[in-house]
Amino acid sequence: MALLELKNVESYYGNVQALKGVSLHVNQGEIVTLLGANGAGKSTTLRSISGLVSVTRGDILFDGQTVLNIPSEKTVSRGIAHVPEGRRIFPGLTVKENIMIGSSSRKNVSRAQLDSEVEEMFEIFPPLERLSGALGWSLSGGEQQMLAVARGLMSKPKLLLLDEPSLGLAPLIVQQLFATIRKIRERGMTILLVEQNANMALSVADRGYVLVTGELTVEGTPEQLLNNEEVRSAYLGGGNKK
Repeated sequence: MALLELKNVESYYGNVQALKGVSLHVNQGEIVTLLGANGAGKSTTLRSISGLVSVTRGDILFDGQTVLNIPSEKTVSRGIAHVPEGRRIFPGLTVKENIMIGSSSRKNVSRAQLDSEVEEMFEIFPPLERLSGALGWSLSGGEQQMLAVARGLMSKPKLLLLDEPSLGLAPLIVQQLFATIRKIRERGMTILLVEQNANMALSVADRGYVLVTGELTVEGTPEQLLNNEEVRSAYLGGGNKK
């Protein structure tokens, strides 16, 4: 059974229909990527799953139960962590405090357990350990992205939604970030990834979907998508296209 399943989902931004009958699934332990141009509906898909955008038609099943239009804070407690585009670091908090705040959806967690889990985040993201006392705003873009992912993992999710993690990062930092994404996956995490760098996304994904103006047009393995002429010309040749 799929961990996540979208069934004919329709969502709107104001009067504009952003998703037009989107159906997809993510199996336990997979990395699935969503590709598409700016405005295709990729971020709206993630926001619909996490409860930040209302769904007007269709259903979203997570772990066999509907999560349709439940508040975003409740989707977190059910096991869905959303790391949004733009990272959204709390600037007045230290790195360690930013990480710890990710556990706020969990009840009755001892300080000793939290400290242990923060240490685990430092093992996954070694650059953050030496910065643990620094304020979030002082970090580089790559360090802030690591921090945002670490904060998401502190909710102990079953599913991690990653929205444009490489946006604005230098190529070497992108390589390091995706090596970390692979490491997280090796720990058993299931990931739905929206990513502007299609080649990089397909290098870590098990499967991918292509969204065009709110509709899914192509799906397949990375090999199938890499060998699809339409996909190659639209998303794999231009480098900077989303």
